[in-house]
Amino acid sequence: MVPSIHVDETPLEGVPLPVYPLPSKPFAVQPPPKIGTGFAPVVPLDKSGKPVRRWRQVNREIRGIAGGRWFVKNWVGEKESQFADAVAATQAALQSAAGESISVPGLTLPKLSAVSVSGTGRGRGRGGRLAHDSSRAGSAMPDTLSAQLARKRATATPPAYASDPKYKKYTQQVEKCLNSFESVHEWADFIAFLKQLLKTLQSYQQFKEIPRKLVVAKRLSQCLNPALPNGVHQRALDVYSHIFAVLGSEGLQRDLALWSSGLFPFFEYASTAVKPTVLNMFDTHYLPLQSGLRPIMKSFILSLLPGLEEETGEYFEKVIGLLDRLAGTISQSFFFQNIWLVMLTTPTARGTALTYLSRRLPPFKADEDITPVVGDDIGLMIRAFSAALEDDDLLVRRAALDILLQSLRIDGVAVTKAQPDDRAILMRAATSVVLRRDLALNRRLYAWLLGPAESSQAQVEYYKANSLELLRSTLRTEMFNPSQEYSQSRPFKIFISLLDKYEIGLPLTEVLVYDAFKSLRKLLDSGPDPGDDLSMTGSTLYEAVEPHALWSRLLSVILKDLTSEQGNTEARIHHLMGCAMVQYLLRSFHTHDEEIETVHLPVVFNAITGVLTVGHCALKSRPTLSSKEPDSVVNEDAITFACRFYDIKSDVPPARPKRSLVPFVLAFEDVISLGGTAAKALLDGNVDTEIARARRDMLLPSLSLLDLLVSRQKDETDVIFTVDWDPSGWLSTVLDCLKQKGIAFVTVDRFITAAIKIHRQRQIQPSFKLDKRSYIAPMINVLLKYLRPSYSAYHVRAVNLIWSLERISTQPHVEAVIAQSLCSRQPAELQDACEAFGVLWRLTEDNMLPGVHLKVPVMTVLETLRSDDPKLRRIGETWMRCSLKSYLRVLDPILFDLLDPAIRYSPSSTELKGKQLQGFTYERPFDQRYVNYLLETLLSIVKFGGQGFSKVARSTPISRSLYSNLLQRLQSVSAAFPDATYMDIMVSQLLMRILQSEPKASLLPTMQPFHIVAQNLSVDLLQALVARGEVDLITLQSLESVIVQKLYFCVHTGRLDLQNKLLHLLHTVVTASLSGAEERAVNMERGADGISLQYTPLASKESHAVHPLLVQTLVDGISTPSNRPLLQHWLDFIMMTVPQFKETLRAVVTPLSDCVCRQLRLALSEILDASSEAPRSDDIVSYTTDADFLMLLTSLERLTLLSMTRVLGEQPQEEDPATDRAAQEPGGLLGYVSNVFSSDGPSSVVEDPALSRSSDYRCLHNAVRVLYAMWDKLVVPQDGRWGSQEESLSLIYSRARTRAKRVLEHLFRVHSSEVLEAVVDCWHDQVVARPDSAETSAAYDLVDVLTASAQNAVHMLCESISCRTPGLSERTKKTIALVDLLDMTLFDFLEQYMKRLEGPLALQVWNRFLQLAKDLLASLRDFRPQAFATLKCFTVLADKVSQTTALDDRRLRKDLQETYGKLLDICVMSGRSVESGSWIRRSQRDTLAANGRDSPTPTLRAPEAKVDEKNASTTSLPLPDVAKATCSGDVAQQVNSYIASDALPSLRKFLVDSDKILAACNQIVYNVVTPALKGKSRPLDLEDDIVAIIREMTKIHVAVKAWRSPVAESLNDNRCFNSTAEAGEKWTPMVKSLFDTDKTALPELLGKITTVPSANIFTNREYEMLLRSLNLRRLSYVILSAEKNHFLAQLPSIQEKLVDTLRNVSAPIVQSEVYLCVRVLLCRLSPHNLSSFWPVILTELYRIFEQIVENIPGDGSEELGLILSACKLFDLLLVLQTEEFQIHQWIFITDTVDAVYRPDDWFPEALLDRLAEVVGALPAAEVQTPSVPSKPMRAPLLQSLRQIDSVRDLVPFFSSASISSYESVYHSGGLVDWQAVEKSILEDLFEGR
Repeated sequence: MVPSIHVDETPLEGVPLPVYPLPSKPFAVQPPPKIGTGFAPVVPLDKSGKPVRRWRQVNREIRGIAGGRWFVKNWVGEKESQFADAVAATQAALQSAAGESISVPGLTLPKLSAVSVSGTGRGRGRGGRLAHDSSRAGSAMPDTLSAQLARKRATATPPAYASDPKYKKYTQQVEKCLNSFESVHEWADFIAFLKQLLKTLQSYQQFKEIPRKLVVAKRLSQCLNPALPNGVHQRALDVYSHIFAVLGSEGLQRDLALWSSGLFPFFEYASTAVKPTVLNMFDTHYLPLQSGLRPIMKSFILSLLPGLEEETGEYFEKVIGLLDRLAGTISQSFFFQNIWLVMLTTPTARGTALTYLSRRLPPFKADEDITPVVGDDIGLMIRAFSAALEDDDLLVRRAALDILLQSLRIDGVAVTKAQPDDRAILMRAATSVVLRRDLALNRRLYAWLLGPAESSQAQVEYYKANSLELLRSTLRTEMFNPSQEYSQSRPFKIFISLLDKYEIGLPLTEVLVYDAFKSLRKLLDSGPDPGDDLSMTGSTLYEAVEPHALWSRLLSVILKDLTSEQGNTEARIHHLMGCAMVQYLLRSFHTHDEEIETVHLPVVFNAITGVLTVGHCALKSRPTLSSKEPDSVVNEDAITFACRFYDIKSDVPPARPKRSLVPFVLAFEDVISLGGTAAKALLDGNVDTEIARARRDMLLPSLSLLDLLVSRQKDETDVIFTVDWDPSGWLSTVLDCLKQKGIAFVTVDRFITAAIKIHRQRQIQPSFKLDKRSYIAPMINVLLKYLRPSYSAYHVRAVNLIWSLERISTQPHVEAVIAQSLCSRQPAELQDACEAFGVLWRLTEDNMLPGVHLKVPVMTVLETLRSDDPKLRRIGETWMRCSLKSYLRVLDPILFDLLDPAIRYSPSSTELKGKQLQGFTYERPFDQRYVNYLLETLLSIVKFGGQGFSKVARSTPISRSLYSNLLQRLQSVSAAFPDATYMDIMVSQLLMRILQSEPKASLLPTMQPFHIVAQNLSVDLLQALVARGEVDLITLQSLESVIVQKLYFCVHTGRLDLQNKLLHLLHTVVTASLSGAEERAVNMERGADGISLQYTPLASKESHAVHPLLVQTLVDGISTPSNRPLLQHWLDFIMMTVPQFKETLRAVVTPLSDCVCRQLRLALSEILDASSEAPRSDDIVSYTTDADFLMLLTSLERLTLLSMTRVLGEQPQEEDPATDRAAQEPGGLLGYVSNVFSSDGPSSVVEDPALSRSSDYRCLHNAVRVLYAMWDKLVVPQDGRWGSQEESLSLIYSRARTRAKRVLEHLFRVHSSEVLEAVVDCWHDQVVARPDSAETSAAYDLVDVLTASAQNAVHMLCESISCRTPGLSERTKKTIALVDLLDMTLFDFLEQYMKRLEGPLALQVWNRFLQLAKDLLASLRDFRPQAFATLKCFTVLADKVSQTTALDDRRLRKDLQETYGKLLDICVMSGRSVESGSWIRRSQRDTLAANGRDSPTPTLRAPEAKVDEKNASTTSLPLPDVAKATCSGDVAQQVNSYIASDALPSLRKFLVDSDKILAACNQIVYNVVTPALKGKSRPLDLEDDIVAIIREMTKIHVAVKAWRSPVAESLNDNRCFNSTAEAGEKWTPMVKSLFDTDKTALPELLGKITTVPSANIFTNREYEMLLRSLNLRRLSYVILSAEKNHFLAQLPSIQEKLVDTLRNVSAPIVQSEVYLCVRVLLCRLSPHNLSSFWPVILTELYRIFEQIVENIPGDGSEELGLILSACKLFDLLLVLQTEEFQIHQWIFITDTVDAVYRPDDWFPEALLDRLAEVVGALPAAEVQTPSVPSKPMRAPLLQSLRQIDSVRDLVPFFSSASISSYESVYHSGGLVDWQAVEKSILEDLFEGR
C-alpha cells in the first residue's frame, strides 16, 4: 500500500534543499536517456518492510535562462531514513559477495536523496512499488534500485559477461544453433538439433548463464512434445540436466518459470524408459530449492500426481516419496491446501490425489484439531471433497467417501466447526451419490451418516445427534431454493432414495416430509420445468414414505394450527395450512390405499372434529389445559387416542367422555356439536363484520361434513346408531341462524339437503321429522328470498329444494307458506313475492302439476290482473308475461272447478216473436260468486294471452292434460268428445253455455245479479278471443300522437304502470290506421295478403308517416334500465307494429336494431360478470335470465330481416318521395326534437345507392356482431369451476347460445354472403384486439355450423375476394355487401380457416382456390399486396394437399409448382413495387346517414373509432380506415419475413425440381438480398428478415450457387467488422455454411494471411498491416462460427500460419489479432488438441509481460493494443482453467493459497503480481480495483474493456488476477459462463463503429 502523504504548504526553514539543474535540451521520448547527474538514484525493490522517509510538499522557485521566475510545488524528504540505511547495507553486501564492485553509470547512493518508494504492505502482500522516469511517463519519480537489479538478473546479460568476447561468441553459437531449428522437419532433425545445442552448451561451461534462454526454453519445450519418439525426449532431458547443472540451485530458482514450463507437463506423457530420468531430475535439482518451491507447489503436485495412477506401478512408491519430501519443503498444511486446489480445479487429478490422501491423510479423532495438518481454510478442503463426491467417475466418489469415513467424520471438529454454508455444501455433495444407485456408494454414505457404532440403536442416536439436522436443513434448502444447475426434482429423489435405509429414512421423514410436500406444492403451482418430472416424483414420494410417519407429522401440524395462540380464532380459520396440505395430498397424489383410508384418515378426522368441539375452542377462547389423563382407554376422546396412536404430544385439553366407540357416531356428534356451536355464536349480535364472516365460514363446512356423513350411511339399513343429540334444539338453533343477514345460499343449500337426508334416515336415533309448519315455514321463506331477480344464479337449485320439501310434507305446508307471502298489502313486498313465485312457477316442470299443488298462490297472483290498483295489475301482468310458461297449467284447475257437477242445468227452448231459442236452465242454486271469480280470472288470462293463448287452446287436445282428475270430471259430465281441444271446451261447453243459460223463475231473484256478471264476463272473453275494432283515421292520428308523447313521458319519469295499456292501445291505433290506408292503396295496386319478409313497398304517397318521436321513444323504452320489467311488452309492440310501416321502414328499423344490439351486449356483459372465476363468499347479483336473451334475440332476428327487405327489392329512385317528405315534415307537437329526426341540409334529398345499401347492411352487420359475441363467450366450461350458480348459468348459457345459433342460421339462409362477411369482420376485430386468438377463435366453428361444407365456405370467401380485387371484380356477379371489409382481411381469414382443414377437406377446396390464384396472377403485372396474401393461403393449402396421396397426380403437382413459383416470383418484387401504397385502401363510403340521437347506453362497437350513426349530422366524416387495415408497416418487410419463416422451408416440398428451387432462390437473392446489401457501411447490419432469408437459404443444399456470392462478398468486405456484435452473431450460421460447402474457402483465406512483406516499394505498409489483421480477424470469425472441433482437421494449417505470423510480423496490430484468434481456438477446440501450441503461447505471453516489466510503454503507445490483447488471452485462460494450462499458470499468477493468505516474508514471483507492483507504482489518478464477481460462474474480468490509453488502466487486472482466479475457483465449482466468454470475443471482433 502507498503510505499516506502529508502536504504542507510552508517551506521547511533551515533544511538544506537539494539543487537540481534545469535541463539544457529537450527530452527524447523513446528510449529514455539515463542522465548521469540531476536525478535521484535508483533504489532496489524493498522486501524488508523498512519505513521510508517522511515526505512533504513545498513551494519551489524556478529561474529561467532568460531571467524569468515562477513557482512550482515539489517534494522534499526528511534527512534520515531506515530504508536508505538498509539499501546501503544491502549494496555493500552484494559488492562483497561478488568480490568486486558492481558499478552502474550514474548510480550513487547519498544519504539524503529524492526518492519516492512505497513501504511494503501486509495482508494482500504487495511489495514495494516501482516508478518510472519522466521521459517515459511524465513523472519525476525514478525506478527503484531493486527492481532494476531484479530485471538485470532475470533477462539481461550479467554485467560481468557483457564485455567478455568469449561470452559474445558463446551467444553467437547458441543463436546459430537455435536458427537451425527452423529447418527441422522430422524426428532425426530434432536429435541433431539437440546434440548441437548440448555440444555448444558444454563448450562454454565456465559461464553460469544460458544465452537466449527464453528461446532455448521454448525449443526444449517443443522437443518434449508427446508425439515425438523417446529418443528425442531423452536428448532433450540431457540438455535440461546439463543446463540445471550449469545454473545451479540459484540459477534454477531465478529462471524457474522458463525451464519448468516444458518439464512439468511432460511427466504425464513420458514413456517408461524416460520417467526415471524426469523423476531423478526433480529429485536432484528441484527438491533442494526447498522454500523456493513455494510459488510452483501446485504445478509441481499436478506434474507428479499422474505417477500414482497405478498402485502396482514401477514408480508408484518413488512418486509417493517425492510428494512426501515436497510436503516437507514448506509445511504440511501448505502442501495439503494445494492438494485441495488440485482436486477442486482438475477433475482428472482427483483420483490420484485421493489415492495419495488415503495413504497420507491421518485418521482424525472426533475432537482433534486438524487445522495444523490440512490448513486453516476448512472451506477449501470441504469444497475439494465436494467436487470429488460429485465427480462422474464412480471410483473417485468411492475413494472420497472412504476418506470421509476415515478422516472427516460428521461429528469431527472439521465438520462441526466449519461454516454452515460449507457444511451444507459437503452434505449436498455426499447425499448426491444415492442418485447413482450404486450399493457400494450407498453403503459408505450410510456408514458416514450413522457413525461407527455397531448396534442399530446407537447408530440412530448418533444419526439424530450429528447428521439429521444438517441433512434436513440441506435438503429443505434445496427443495425451497432449487439451483439452476440441476433439475428441481433432485432433492426429492435423494429423499426417496434415503428412505430405503430405515434408520435414516424414518427419522428424516418425521422432520422433513411436511416441508417436502409443501415445497413440492409450491413448485408445481408455480409451473414446473416442462422437462422435469416433479409430478411423478411427488407421487413416488407419497407412495414411498411411511404412512404412519406422514400422518403423524400432518396431525401435528393440524393440531398446532388449531391450538395456536397467535391471533384470534377467526383469523386462524383462514390459515389452516395443515388441513390444506391434507386436501392437496389427497387430491394430487392419493390413490387407493386401504391403510390410509381405513386407519389414518378416520383417526385424523375424528381428532380434528374433537379439537373443534373441545370447549368450543374453534369459535371462543379455549379453557385452561388440564393435565389429568383419562382414566381408561374406553373413555379416551378422539384427540388423546390420536396422539397416543401417533406418539405425539398435544396441548389440546381432553374432551368430555364419549359414550360410544363407533367412529360414525363420534363423528356425527362432533359435527352436530360443531354446527350448533357455530350457529349459536353467529346469533351473538355483538360482533364485528369480520368475526361474523368467519363464523359463517365455520358453519358451512360443518353442514357439508354432516351431509357427507349421512350420505355415507344410506346403504346400511340394518344398523341403528344411537346418537347423543337434541334434534329439535339443533334444528331451532340452525333455523334461527338461517334467518340472519349475510348467510350465503350455499349454507342454506347444505342445511336443507342435510336435514332432508336426516329426515329420511331411519338408522339414526333419536330421529326428527321435518313435517311441521314451524320447521317448513322458515326454510321456505329463506328459499323464496333466493328466488328474487337479484339472485338468478341460485334459482334452479332453490326451486329444486322447495319441491323436495313439498314431497316430504304430508300437509300443504309449502302452498300455505307461499300463499301467505303473497298476501302482503305493500306493493313492493307483493312484487318481490310475485317475482319469487314466478321463478318457482317458471322453473317447475309440468309433470309436477304446479297448478294443482300451488293453486292458492297462483290464483292470488291472477287476482292482480283485474285489480284496480295499477301497480298490482302491472305485477300480475309481468308475472304472466315472464313466468307463466304454459297457459295449460292454470287452465286445468280453473276448468276443473268450472265444470263442477254441482252446477245442474237442463236444455230448454224459448219462443220470442215466433222464433225458437235454444238454451239451458239452471235447476238449482250454486256458488255463483266463486264461478264469477273463476270467470274473471279466465277473462284476465284470455285478455292477456291473446293470440298466444288462442293458439295453445286451439292446438292442444284436452286429452293431453296431465291432470287426471280433470279428465275424469269431463267424462262424468259428458263434456269431452274425441280430439276436443281446450278452445272447444271453453267456447262450446263453457262460455256459450253460460251465455245461453238462465236461472229458472223460482231462482231468478237470488241468482240474477251474479248471472249478469257471469255473462258480461263471458262476452268479454269471447270478444277477446275474436278481437276486432274500428276507429276513423283522423282520430287515430290524433290519438297516436298523444299516446307516443305520453309513453315518452312515462319512460323518462320512470312510471311503469301506464305503459302496458298505452302500448296495446297504440298498437290498435297503428293497425287501424295502416289498414285504412292500405284499403285505399289496393284500389291502385294489386292486393297483398299481408306483411311478409319479401314485401314490396307501395307507391302511395299517402302512406302512414312515422311520428317524429316514436323511434326515440321506442329506443329509450327498451334501453332505459328502470324499464327492465316491461322490456317484453316493448319488444312485443315493436315486433307487431314496426313491420306495418312499409316505406318508412328503414328510418325505424335501423335505430331499433342498434338499440336491441346494445341491450344484448349489456346482458352478455352482465352474465359474464356473474360467471367470472373470482372467488366470492357473498351472493352474486345478476338480473339477466335466459328469458331476457330469448326475447331480445327474437326481436333482433325480426328487425334484421326487416332491415334487409329494402335491399332485396329496392329501387333507388323510390327513396326520393320519402326523403323529401322527411325533409319537409314540420316539427310536430314537440318542436324541440324536430331536428333530431330530420335532415338539415339538401345533401340528404338524393341518397347515394351504395350509401343506402350500406346503411341496411350495417344493421345486419351489427346484429351478426352481437350474435358472434354470444356464440364466442357463452360456452359452458367443462372443468366444473362454478359453484352454487352452476345450474342457472348452464341453463342461461345453453339456451341463449342455442337461440343465437338459430338466429344466425336463419339470417345465413336468407343473406348468406352478407352474414359470412360480417362474421369475418368480427373475427378481424377480435384478432386485432387479441392477436393470440387468431388460431383459437370461435369464428371457424361458427362458419362450419353455418355452411354446409368447407367447400362452400371457401367458395363464398373466394367470391367475396374476387368482387373486391381489381381485375377480378368484372368476372363475378356478386356485389360488395360490407364496404368496410377489405380483401386482405378476407385473405387472412381464409388462411387461418384453411390451416384447420384436414387433408381430404383441403383437397376438396383445392380447385376453387387454385382458380382464384390463377385469375389473380393473370391480372397482375407487378407486385400487389393481394399476391402476398394469396401466397400465404396457397402455402397453407399446398402443405395440406402435399400430405395426401393426391400429390401423385401429375396435373395437380404441375399446377402446384407453377402457381407457387409464379406467386413467389411476384412477391419477391415487393421491395421494387411502386404500388405498395395500395396496401391500405380507403373505404368507398364517405358519409353516414343520420337518424335519431344517441341512447343512454354505450355504442355497440366500442373498440372502433367509428362515428355513431344516430349522432352524426349530414356533414361527411371520413372513417379511420387505418384501424381497418389488415396489417400495418412495410409490405416488403412482411413479405421478407414470410419468405424466411414459411416460403423457403416449404420450397423443397413444393418445388421438387432442383432447377426450379435454384431459380426461385436466385430470384429472392436478386430482388431481396442483393438490394439490401448495397451501400451498407456495416455489411452485416441487415434487417432481421433479410438475415433470416439467407439463413434459411443456407439450409437448402441445391441453393448454394444463389447464396454463396452475397455471403462471401459480405465477409470479404473490409467494412465487415464495423458491424455490431449482435449482427455478427446472427451471421455465424451462414459463414459456417459457406466454409462447409466450399472446401477451398479456408485454404484460400489462410493464403491471404501473408507474412512476407510486399516487394512493391509503393505499397502502403500501414495498409498492408491492416489487411493482414483483417484477414486474421476473418479467420477468427470463421472458426468462431462453427461448433466445437469443427475445424480440427485444418488446425495444423491454422497453427502454422499463426506461428509464422508471430515470428515474421512484428506489427502490434497484427499480433493482437493472433492473440484474438488463439482465444477463439481455445473456445472452439478441445484443450488437448492444442497441446503442441502451448510452448508458443506461453513463450509469447512470458515475453510480452517480461517486456512490460523491463520497459513500460508510454501513454498512447501502439503497443498498448497488443498488451490488452495478450491480457485478454490470459484472462480467458484463467476462466477456462484447462488442465493443460493449470500446470503453467503459476508463472503468471499466484495459484496457491498465498494468493489470499500471504505469509509474512512473501515476495511476488508471478509475472502479473510483479506487474501490479511495477505498473501500480506509476503516479496516476486513483484507479478502482474491480471487485471479484459475486456470481457463481467464472467470467472474464476484462470483458468490458475495449481500449486502454495507458498501462495503468490494467492495474486493476494485474492486482486482482491472482485472488480473483482463486476465489472464482473456490466459489464457482468449475462452472464457466460461456455466454459471457463468447460475448466478449464477439464484441472484440466487431467494433460496431
